[in-house]
Amino acid sequence: MLHLCCSSSYMPKKRKKLIVIVPMPGTYMLDLAGPLDVFTAADRMLNETAAAGDIGYEILLASPLSTRKIATNSGIEFTCPVRVDEIGRQIDTLIVAGFSIRNLETGKKFCDWLHDAYPGMRRIGSVCVGTYALAEAGILDGKQATTHWEFSQDFQRRYPDIRVDTNPFYTRDGNVYTSGGVASGIDLALALVEEDYGRDVALAAARKLVLFLKRTGYQSQFSTLMKTHAMENSIAGKLQPWMMQHLKDDLTVEELAEHSSMSLRNFNRVFLKETGMTPAKFVEKLRIEMARKYLEDSDLSMEQIAERCGLGGVVSMRRTFMRHMMVSPSDYRRTFRTSLQTVD
Repeated sequence: MLHLCCSSSYMPKKRKKLIVIVPMPGTYMLDLAGPLDVFTAADRMLNETAAAGDIGYEILLASPLSTRKIATNSGIEFTCPVRVDEIGRQIDTLIVAGFSIRNLETGKKFCDWLHDAYPGMRRIGSVCVGTYALAEAGILDGKQATTHWEFSQDFQRRYPDIRVDTNPFYTRDGNVYTSGGVASGIDLALALVEEDYGRDVALAAARKLVLFLKRTGYQSQFSTLMKTHAMENSIAGKLQPWMMQHLKDDLTVEELAEHSSMSLRNFNRVFLKETGMTPAKFVEKLRIEMARKYLEDSDLSMEQIAERCGLGGVVSMRRTFMRHMMVSPSDYRRTFRTSLQTVD
């Protein structure tokens, strides 16, 4: 196993903003490395244009555990220079990278510390499921937040008082910042740099790292609309293979009920109970999922895709696609078309 040890030279310099990044056990390396590289790049650029040590960032990795060693989901273990309870000076910004949601009790001690330390910070943030830590600490009560799109329903169920929106890559509510899945931590870090030192500095850091200062689109572009594994034995799961072969057709609720050998009333009731959506909404999402597949993997024209998926004409498909994916079909194709496609 590869071991990484961070430098323990973390004495503060004049007016440097102390950025504390807390990598949770089992986090992805990018949850940590993305924001770390953004703040480091910005700090170096700021120090090239100003008196040494006057502005910029001091970045500190702090362990949330009693040990300083953190094992990541990427198979890499590294050693933090300090534990969070050893930080004896004011934290400007703290970012929680990842969190173990399989056993929330594991992080209780850290969340208690977070609850007590938060009032002394200028701002606090999270990357990916690090949002759970902020929620467990009570920091997100009554606020708006985002997290990895895959956990949006679970998060909302656990914390009904938090307004969850997993469309944006990151959100801000007061001095609390939350970001979506993994790479969204980079988007958040760039936004924080821009907030601190302006667009030019953030843009320079983005260019240095070959990143977009602000990505177009939303997390919904990456999400899966249909969670088929959760409804294999449901009416929808049993109907889906047949529906996939008949997307060109109208697929009315009456036809679906008849194919299931059920009364219309009973079919609607059971379908909604099992899937959480109406049959019509399910068919629409199924059509969008198939359209995504064609956009990613085929050379079919927009007209052909619209026809094959039963989405009407190009205008109708674009309107429906935008409603679900927050991006146009053409923009989606440019972003997600297979990487094996020959480049002209």
